[in-house]
Amino acid sequence: MDFEQKIKRINELYHKSQKEGLTSAEKQEQASLRAEYIANIRASLKSQLDNVSIQEADGSITNLGEKFKKQTS
Repeated sequence: MDFEQKIKRINELYHKSQKEGLTSAEKQEQASLRAEYIANIRASLKSQLDNVSIQEADGSITNLGEKFKKQTS
């Protein structure tokens, strides 16, 4: 199942839950798909932020991804 199909399935389960309710298996599927979706969004955001660079007051350029990877290690 690709990313777009997963989003579509999440939305289908949401609408079904609003209309008639979900079975326990569907609730588990919904929770699993939501967790996977959130993990993908976080990974994408982290990747974007790792590629952000700022120009310091002295004119030097600092890559924030490299800067913070060194601090957490």
